Amino acid sequence: MGIETEYGISVTGQPTANPMVASSQIVNAYAGYALPGVRRGPRWDYNEEYPLRDARGFDMSRAEADLSQLTDDDLGLANVILTNGARLYVDHAHPEYSAPEVTNPRDAVLWDRAGMMVMESAARLASAAPGGLPIVLYKNNTDNKGASYGCHENYLMRRTTPFAEIVRSLIPFFITRQIFTGAGRLGIGQDARELRYQIGQRADFFEVEVGLETTLKRPIINTRDEPHADPELFRRLHVIVGDANLSDTATYLKMGTTSLVLAMIEDQFLAGHDFMPQHPVREMHQVSHDPSLNHRLTMDHGKRLTAIEIQREYCRLAAKYCDEKYGAQVDEQTRDVLAHWELILDRLSADLGSCAAEIDWIAKLQLLEAYRSRDQLGWDAPKLQAIDLQYADIRPERGLAAKLEKSGRLTRLFTDEQVLGAVTAPPTDTRAYFRGECIRRYPEAIAAASWDSVVFDLPDSKSLLRVPTLEPGRGTMAHVRALLDSCPTAADLLTALTATPGD
Repeated sequence: MGIETEYGISVTGQPTANPMVASSQIVNAYAGYALPGVRRGPRWDYNEEYPLRDARGFDMSRAEADLSQLTDDDLGLANVILTNGARLYVDHAHPEYSAPEVTNPRDAVLWDRAGMMVMESAARLASAAPGGLPIVLYKNNTDNKGASYGCHENYLMRRTTPFAEIVRSLIPFFITRQIFTGAGRLGIGQDARELRYQIGQRADFFEVEVGLETTLKRPIINTRDEPHADPELFRRLHVIVGDANLSDTATYLKMGTTSLVLAMIEDQFLAGHDFMPQHPVREMHQVSHDPSLNHRLTMDHGKRLTAIEIQREYCRLAAKYCDEKYGAQVDEQTRDVLAHWELILDRLSADLGSCAAEIDWIAKLQLLEAYRSRDQLGWDAPKLQAIDLQYADIRPERGLAAKLEKSGRLTRLFTDEQVLGAVTAPPTDTRAYFRGECIRRYPEAIAAASWDSVVFDLPDSKSLLRVPTLEPGRGTMAHVRALLDSCPTAADLLTALTATPGD
């Protein structure tokens, strides 16, 4: 699993500043800092990307596609691969941090937090450079003027899982998980035409149930079939409905609960359970628009259930699934996700305010309500709109979420020291270890890299040499550390790999 986050960007005092230029300054400033002395950093390898391939069995033509969908085009924008296995680049008008692949939700939180630290450093470095602009970054999802940018989750799944089953079981889960994954937003509608509070930042930007697009006619279930792994064995579920969370617990629950639901889908454990609402897109909006959590969704079978009730049923089935399949062998982190999931639903039912230390939308709502009460403000007060944005400011001295963390009012799962370690070091139990260590050890010898390959450019070789990494579970520390330690140069590594093909 992994998380990729586009950050909101602004240039203080310069509302007409070009965001692509500012984003490029962000990435280039950090590249110079992270890979000092490297003449040219590795470029991104686009050869194995197929963004127009649809999981429903067809390819969209490039003529039909919106330009934003052509993510396999090298536009020459700033792009760097980091020693922790992540990708930092310009995605159209935003700087994006794509975290390295991990195997569990705690690690997903850790390397997502590392991305925040990378972005904060990058903005500071870019602003301090000669001729630099005063750039501020926000971990949010909308400018409240009609534009939205994503925080996408990615999950590796078995290729054999019928896509129709994924759609049937995930749509109601995604609609209702907002109650603990929402980041909160002051504004209703894509352009915030009505200034009142809602649970999710992304909800109003979804218009269809299933589709390939990510920037227009956004679907609840995205069908991009680009596995970044062996396509005969795997598919990558590209999830675009999530908010960018500041709360570690919210990110942990988002990744952990979704992984459990996907495991149930893969094992056909949800067959016969129907949670589909009659009007999914409308219900996605309505769940988000009701911070009281009293809204009842009208289901296909006629019942009317709240989001909490639907999530309780998913949680109950997940516990039953783990008990029946694994029994006492259920790992500690899975047990913890199940316990947190059940507890947060109980607390949401009993007292919303008791969840403020774990759930972004409730933490932000408490801040806004405190200002409303103190200063007798209506929801249309400009000060409240400023607070809504400032919650997501990633500067430790300015961001309101950061201030809540510092005061102990927003729970953290990792210390700054642990996050700092993940800024430079890759996960040890996925192929990200091989990618990140190659960047660290042999930066001048790597021409390009991607999720599923590392491309070497050796002085004595007439052509580039590609090392495929199609199996995400290979290239781990246990698998390759001794090999890397025995190879002081990239040429040594390629010789060793060639001598032992298949290892």
